[in-house]
Amino acid sequence: MRLEALNELDQAAAIRELLRCCGSTQWAREMAASRPFGTAEAIAQTSDTIWSSLTRADWLEAFAAHPRIGDHAAFAWAAAEQSGTAKAPDEVRAQLAVKNRDYEARFGYIFIVCATGQAAEAMLAMLDERLTNDPDDELHIAAEEQRKITQLRLAKLLVAPQAAQSLSTSPSAERREVTGGGDGAPPHNKK
Repeated sequence: MRLEALNELDQAAAIRELLRCCGSTQWAREMAASRPFGTAEAIAQTSDTIWSSLTRADWLEAFAAHPRIGDHAAFAWAAAEQSGTAKAPDEVRAQLAVKNRDYEARFGYIFIVCATGQAAEAMLAMLDERLTNDPDDELHIAAEEQRKITQLRLAKLLVAPQAAQSLSTSPSAERREVTGGGDGAPPHNKK
């Protein structure tokens, strides 16, 4: 879809398209209400601004829209993003399944990682490492991973090659830190 086409959709249709990029209803509503977007950079910056203003419940809604790492993904974008697990040895996929359950039991939501280009073994190592995090810190790390996924999916939504390039290399995407605060990452005091 071209940016102009997204701008021209009615509100309900725009929300449906945007929910393909991020499963937070509030994010999709605010993004749709922020149209028209003049450039891919504008949509990327608006997305980051809205994402950083959302509540914990909004983040958890977005997380819940994802399949677990290593599970079969019905949604084509998720399947492509997690393609590194498709060729993984059975033992690695079994470990991912166990660690996913451990993570979900510890934090109350699925393990979120921007899996694009990641091998299953690398995702398993990240999962192991993140299992030791403080719950508040981990929520913000997961929110940052979701922000990255959303940016990649916005680029996919806007199929024009220039839009995909601009979104994937935007300065707003590169300057984020996982710790939260005024840099565009989710603030620590959200509930």
